[in-house]
Amino acid sequence: MSSNSRTPSIPISASKGQQLNTSATNRASKPSDIATAPHSHTIIDPKDPIGSSSPIFTRSHPFLRQYQSSCTPTTSAPAFSTSATMKDTDKDTPTSRPPSPTIAAANATEALFEKRLHESRHKHHHDHDHKNHNHNDRRHEDCGCNHGHTASSTEFGIYQGSDDEGSVDLEGLPPVSDEARRFTEQLLGQNKAWAERMDRERPGFFAKLEKQQTPQVLWIGCSDSRVPANQIVNLDPGEVFVHRNIANVVTHTDMNLLSVVEYAVDVLKVRHIIVCGHYGCGGVAASLTQKNFGVIDNWLRNIKDLYTIHRKKFDKLPSGSKEQQDLLTELNVIQSALNVGHTSTIQKAWARGAEVSIHAWCYRLSDGKIRNLGLCIEGPGATEEVYHVEKP
Repeated sequence: MSSNSRTPSIPISASKGQQLNTSATNRASKPSDIATAPHSHTIIDPKDPIGSSSPIFTRSHPFLRQYQSSCTPTTSAPAFSTSATMKDTDKDTPTSRPPSPTIAAANATEALFEKRLHESRHKHHHDHDHKNHNHNDRRHEDCGCNHGHTASSTEFGIYQGSDDEGSVDLEGLPPVSDEARRFTEQLLGQNKAWAERMDRERPGFFAKLEKQQTPQVLWIGCSDSRVPANQIVNLDPGEVFVHRNIANVVTHTDMNLLSVVEYAVDVLKVRHIIVCGHYGCGGVAASLTQKNFGVIDNWLRNIKDLYTIHRKKFDKLPSGSKEQQDLLTELNVIQSALNVGHTSTIQKAWARGAEVSIHAWCYRLSDGKIRNLGLCIEGPGATEEVYHVEKP
């Protein structure tokens, strides 16, 4: 067969490209679609979350494309749709699919935005009226404000009542179990009781706390729920800047911790950095075993390395004993404190004359008391020269 008689084939990629270009051209050729595009702040309809005229229709996440395709009956497959045309037998079949979490989150976000926008407009008019001693009801009607009244769920679509008494309207959102509902109500109730007690015992406490954050201490501790930083040193909220992780490990590759240290030293101007471990730490105990715990094994490698470096000391203690675990806990705190002093943030702070002290402490769960491990680093002279930086 001659080459002239062969039927040219169109690559699949070209076919898709033509389909996309055709679809895009059709959308662009309809100015009315663009003019009436839903740019206003409107709650997304779960039955038709993404209109076919929207660019999101063809460029959205595959999950949204699949969700859209399953919700919107079509006679022809849209560009990049994950399914072909819906069967005629499926068009009138109600779906039992629960509301999509993605759509629910979008609806909740939109409702919250409308709530804040409404409050902002109301506050602006309220402040203006009081300044000019003029309560213009017409002004509030125009912006939808209900002057002098608490916002309702009808106004905002998601919250019932004010922020203080707020509860979420679950219509259109994924179902919540009774256990989760009870848990939320219990903790929020406890929070409210605590806030009211603090306000009674220390009037103006929260107003003062809201206006400033001037802690003198950065606390680097373990995530263990039994070691709350503020409580065990008897300091109020706002007096301790806190970073916690498994086994209070400080490494030079932890961008989370390094960001906390930089903000604490350069912005908050903290005077003291405390690295506090605790005896009976599960992370330290796990480091002394050969068990496989998962991703955390890579994190605990830092502690295992310490054990290897000081192996001769550990060999003199009973294998797997409490003494070994306590020693490794203390060595981990000391090494982490040294690592804080080695960071570029601390070295630069010392170079420009900032006064920052680094402390190594260890908390004992059995009696609630903190042990000072005897290490306090107060300047570059207490660290190796290789870590120093030039003075600015």
